[in-house]
Formats: sequence, structure tokens, C-alpha cells
Amino acid sequence: MSHMVDAVSPAQAIAGLAGSRPAGKHRVVLGIAGAPGAGKSSLAEAVVAAVAGAVLVPMDGFHLAQRVLDDQGMASRKGAPETFDRAGFAAMLRRIREQTTHGETVYGPAFRRDIEEPIAGAIPVPPDARLVVTEGNYLLLWPEVRALLDQTWWVDLDDDERRRRLVARHAAFGKTPEQARAWTLGSDEDNARLVASGRDLADLVVVGD
Repeated sequence: MSHMVDAVSPAQAIAGLAGSRPAGKHRVVLGIAGAPGAGKSSLAEAVVAAVAGAVLVPMDGFHLAQRVLDDQGMASRKGAPETFDRAGFAAMLRRIREQTTHGETVYGPAFRRDIEEPIAGAIPVPPDARLVVTEGNYLLLWPEVRALLDQTWWVDLDDDERRRRLVARHAAFGKTPEQARAWTLGSDEDNARLVASGRDLADLVVVGD
């Protein structure tokens, strides 16, 4: 059974983070989910820019390497759930949650769109980080990940606009217009349908613009 989720603007969502730290904890772990192209990365970056001491560690850093995808015949499905190191992502979030103010820095991977590859150890999460933000398609569909997040947001965007932005993004990173449209309406759209049920699982819906 679905439940009613409050819908707010990005500015309202960011303002609402004030005072959101759970009692007895030194940080909040925020997860931002949504369909491909909905604006998760932009919202996550805006949150980090607005909140002192915040760090962004996107799920995209846990993409499997292109060579692995090629070897396992999954290259055409890049971005689908099985093309991520799901267990590795959950393990990193667990380390971040267990990190103490006097503990060691946790290093997360980053995804480089210019080379379409993950880069290990690229994002430091210092022990005094007050807010850790992660974003990705599947945060609300993977129970072991959802359990490690203090707050979850779903980014809503008109589907036509979302697809338009995806086509533009793919073209910007080297695909021909035909390839960009085919990928958007193929793999990306499959993943959008898959994650759609996550909207009702979020604590907050953020309406994109």
C-alpha cells in the first residue's frame, strides 16, 4: 500500500535539512533517488553547496568497469541494477554510518562520464562531515541500502523534459543524436520504469525544474 508523500521545491527541501540530525548522531546520511535524467545529481550538488561540511558520494562510482560489462555481455544494459557493485555500495554506506568523529577518512569511488569508468578512492569522506549525500536510481529499491539512509528524497520531473535532458547529456558525451535517443528510449527508459515504485517509499518528493 502506498502512502502520501509531501511534495516540495528544491529550495524547500534544502531548507528543511536544518535541524534534521538524529539525536545522538554526529551526521545525517541523505539518499536522493529518481529516474534517469530527473536531476538527482544537480539537486545533490545544490544540497552540498548549501550545507557546510557536506560531502557527496554518488552511487555511480559503483558502476562495474567497462571491461567487466563487456566480458559479461552487459554493456548494452549499462545503468541497469546488475551493472553496479550493489554489495560494495552498501558496504561503503555502512562504513560511513559507523565512522566516528575521531575515526579514519572513508574513501568512495567516483564515476568519470568522460571516460565512462569508475575511479576508486576519489572522494574522501572525513570523519567530521556533518552531512553525507548519496544519489542514484536504485537507493529506494535495494532494502539493505534504504536501511542505511536517515532521509530519502525522490526527484520528480516531467517525463518529456527528463527524456530531453537525457538525450542532450548522451550527445554531450559523444553519442550521435540517433544513438542518444535510442539509449534514452531503451536502457534508460527500462530503468525509469523499474525505479518508479520508489517514489512512494521516499520520505519527501522534490519537484524538479
